[in-house]
Parts: sequence; structure tokens; C-alpha cells
Amino acid sequence: MIKPATIKINNRIIGGDSPCYIIAEMSANHGGDIEKAIALIHAAHKAGADAIKLQTYTADTITLDCDKPDFLLPSGNAWEAHRSLYSLYKKAYTPWEWHAQLFKEAKSLGLDIFSSPFDRTAVDLLESLNVPIYKVASPEITDVGLLEYIAKTGKPVILSTGIANYDDIELAVNTLQKHGCSEIAILKCTTAYPTPLTECNLRTIPDLAKSFNCVAGISDHTEGVVAPMTAVALGGKIIEKHFINDNQDESVDAFFSLDSEAFSNMVQNVRDVEQSMGKINYQITESAKKNILAKRSLYFCNSMPAGHVLTENDIRSVRPGFGAHPKYLSKYIGQTLEQAVEFGDRVRREAVVGKIEE
Repeated sequence: MIKPATIKINNRIIGGDSPCYIIAEMSANHGGDIEKAIALIHAAHKAGADAIKLQTYTADTITLDCDKPDFLLPSGNAWEAHRSLYSLYKKAYTPWEWHAQLFKEAKSLGLDIFSSPFDRTAVDLLESLNVPIYKVASPEITDVGLLEYIAKTGKPVILSTGIANYDDIELAVNTLQKHGCSEIAILKCTTAYPTPLTECNLRTIPDLAKSFNCVAGISDHTEGVVAPMTAVALGGKIIEKHFINDNQDESVDAFFSLDSEAFSNMVQNVRDVEQSMGKINYQITESAKKNILAKRSLYFCNSMPAGHVLTENDIRSVRPGFGAHPKYLSKYIGQTLEQAVEFGDRVRREAVVGKIEE
């Protein structure tokens, strides 16, 4: 049997029989206010997240300050009010000078903290902060130069697949492995905000795990928690969900993020799903044993003297389950009673003269 794939984040093993690892994605939900960013870290910890994730870029490291049509946000885009990619990212980015303080704050709570870098300088910054793992955002999965640079750190990597096809994923995995990354997780993702449930295709999660022998999970942009719950039931070991402290806050990603109450409920639901999943077990549980009354077994339905030859009218398969197993009914028919029995007595081997093999 192939050993299930795992990755290690700080001292925690993710994958195999481990609990699902839940990531609160801060993204731009700090709204440009470091105090709000710190409050988000505390709220994510209180809500039960295992990690808080940042995004490390500036407008200049992720795009060009250009007004040509290619760089303008099209009509119907969720962020079209920001006009261009550059203006959107200038508003949404997490200032690099915040990172050290945010890392320190999360670590003081025992909350894992890491980030998605969008260029090599972002990797350098995160390395200086001793980041435990890297997340590669969906649009960067084809940036093989960035993947090579990340892989050479030797850190585990989580890949999102929102706008990647199978070949893109395969190229990314091969690139990472070739350049020194041996621990890879892949998240099923749909880059639509919010994502319709009909486009989640969560059955891909176990296929990712099998196809790439990796830890798999979901980076979720749907509204609500149906998709994360389903992902866990399908074997997902990582959930990433955008997080906001208060759904009244205004930020560029607030409209598809869970507030602290909803996120806390999601975490509890995930833990409940994990408990209900349990393990492969065909034994009667301790709680179920209390209801043995509900099983069928064989009982005498007439009062009869010793020497009576049993017929089909003398024995019934009924509840409760303390008599002989119903599969032995035919073996008792035609047997002679060794002793008198009363209506409602259990059928048992000692009651008949002949030998009953059970």
C-alpha cells in the first residue's frame, strides 16, 4: 500500500489521518489599516483557524502601470470600479513594512502565518521572516521562474489551481520537484468571485491526490460553507477561505469572504464532519450496542411441552435480538424439544434434543 502523502508546516503534519488544516486568507481585507490586519489575526485565531495567510506583492511587482486595454478591468468584473489592474493592486496590497509585525503577532498566538509571493523579491522578504511554507496563487502557477525560485528554498509549497488546466498543474509540480521541493499540496480552486457551486467540481480533489500523490484540498471562493464541508468529506486536508472580521467592513475582497462568526461555524462544521467520517469499521459501536433490542432473533411463539416436534408455526424471527440468529431457523424446524418452553422464551441450542451447529 502506498503511504499517504503529507507535508509539514512548522511541527504539524498535514495529510494522512491528520485533521484538516484550515487557512484564513486575509488578502486585502485589512483595508489598508494595520490595526485591522492585527485584529483579523486575533479573530482568525479565535475562530479556530490553523493559519492566517497574507499576499506579498506591490502593484509594481505584480503588473504594469499601463492604461492599454489589456491592463484595464473589463465591464462585469467584480472589481471594475478600480478601472485598472494597477489601481486595484495598489489599493489591495499588504504593505511590506507590516509583515514583520504581523508575523510576530500571529506567532505570539501560536497561529501559523505564511504568504503568497508574487515575485522573487517577495520570496526574499518572506525568507527573512522564516516563513514555514509558500502558497502559490492560481495565476502564478505557470510562472516557472518564480516556482523554481520558491522550490530552491526547500520549503513545502501549496499550489492553487483556479485558472490552471491539467498540463499547467503537471508542469508546476515537475518544476517544483526538479528544483528541490519535495512536499507539495494542491488545492482545487475556481477563480470566480464568488464561485457558483455548479462550477466547483469538488470530485477533482481525490483525483488530484491520486494523480500527483499529494495532499489535496480546496481554496474556496463560494459563498457559504457547503463547498468546504463537501471537500472534507471527499478527503480534502486543507481548506483556504477568505476571512473578514466583520461583514460590514469594506474591502476589495469582502463580498466573498466569511465573517468571523461564519468562519467559526465553518471550523466547527469541519471538525464535526471529520468526527462523523471516522474510519472503516463494520463493528457495532458501543452506543449502538444499547439498541440490541432492534435486532431480529428467534423466539418461541407458543408454549410447548418437552417432546414436541417444532414446526414453522412454533418459532418466529422477531425483535429483540437476544435469541438465536434468524439464519438458523431452518435448523430448528423438525427438532424435538428437550424441555418445555413458554411463549416468549429465547430459542437456544439447549432447548432441543438434536445438535444445532451455529
